[in-house]
This record gives sequence, structure tokens and C-alpha cells, in this order.
Amino acid sequence: MKAARILFASLAALAIWALAACSAIAPDKPVRAMLYDFGPGTTGASAPVVPTAAQAPLVLADIESTAALESTALLYRLAYSNAYELHPYSQARWSAPPPQLVRQRLRQMLGRDRAVLDPTDAAVLARVGGTMPRVLRIDLEEFSHVFDSPTQSFGVVRLRVTLTDNTPAGEKLVGQREFSRREAAPAADAAGGVRAITAATDGIAQDIAAWIAQVR
Repeated sequence: MKAARILFASLAALAIWALAACSAIAPDKPVRAMLYDFGPGTTGASAPVVPTAAQAPLVLADIESTAALESTALLYRLAYSNAYELHPYSQARWSAPPPQLVRQRLRQMLGRDRAVLDPTDAAVLARVGGTMPRVLRIDLEEFSHVFDSPTQSFGVVRLRVTLTDNTPAGEKLVGQREFSRREAAPAADAAGGVRAITAATDGIAQDIAAWIAQVR
């Protein structure tokens, strides 16, 4: 009986050792990065512009940006230590590059009071002899989560907008303006940065809509 107990204890110890060894050898399961976009609707911005009548159609060109914004990285700056350095969040990414997300949101917002066309749609319109609408071109210059301190941060979006008329001689400048928004982040993390950047983008979209309605 004593020998059986010793054998059982030895086997149990061997099993525990084997499990520990397997745990030490097996790699950790990789953590999948969270994917973010702007959500289904507007957040954190003032009431949208309500036109008195339907406004003229507009061509929205593809948005240009710096090389840093051509990837899906969710970027932040530590302004309190080095405002000139961009850092990517390791476990958070955008669902698409920022220029695509901004263009999608602008199209959604501007489309409330006018038809918003792609450049290919405008080309088809020209071939059938239709009136060519104005063209909106955008350069995205800043799109990041900025920390003024370890606990205080903001979503910052800055872009340059150019509005042109389509003429037989080519595009003619109607107006150009820089828009910038800085919205407080509700939390000092990636999710908080996303909410702040979304609010800043929505605010800029409304500013652009109001500006286009005023430009003659």
C-alpha cells in the first residue's frame, strides 16, 4: 500500500511538471489590435447646417495627405515631452487610412444638402454634356491624439480645403482655406483619442459645409 502511494505521488508530480513545462514552452496567444472608425453617426459637434434649399452638386476628390497618414496606424504625440514625434498605438488601428475615413465622413455630412459626386461621376457628366459642378480638394495635414500632459489630451485634425470651378480652360480657383479643430479626449487612451478625433472631424465637416454655402 505504501509503495502504491509513493508511485501515485510520483506520477502526480510528473504530470504537474509536464504541464508547467508545456506552459513555459507554448507561446502566448497574440493579442489582436482593436479596429476603430468614426462610428455610425456624428458625435460631439454642433447642430448641422440646414440649408433653405437644395444646394448645387459638388465633386469630392480623393483626399491627399502626408506619408505618415497613409497607413491605418492610430497616431499620438506627447506634446509635453516632444511635440514633433509621432507614435503609433501598438494595440489600436483605424479600419482604413485616415484620408479614406475623412472623405467618407465628409461625403456623409455634405450629402445632407447636396449631391456629392466622385471624380468618375463628373467625367461621365461631362461626356453627356451636363454642367460640371465645382470640385472640392482636401489636403489632410494633421490627424492625431495629442497629449498636453499624461492625463490631458485632445484629438487634433487640420486640413487645407481648395474649391475650384470647372471651366473649358481647366479648373479655376474659387477659394482656399485651412480648417482646424481640437476636441478634448474623454480618456487618455486610444479609445479616448478616437472619440476626440471623430468629434474634431465632424466639427470640421460642418465648418466646410457652411463655408462652401457662403463662397460665391
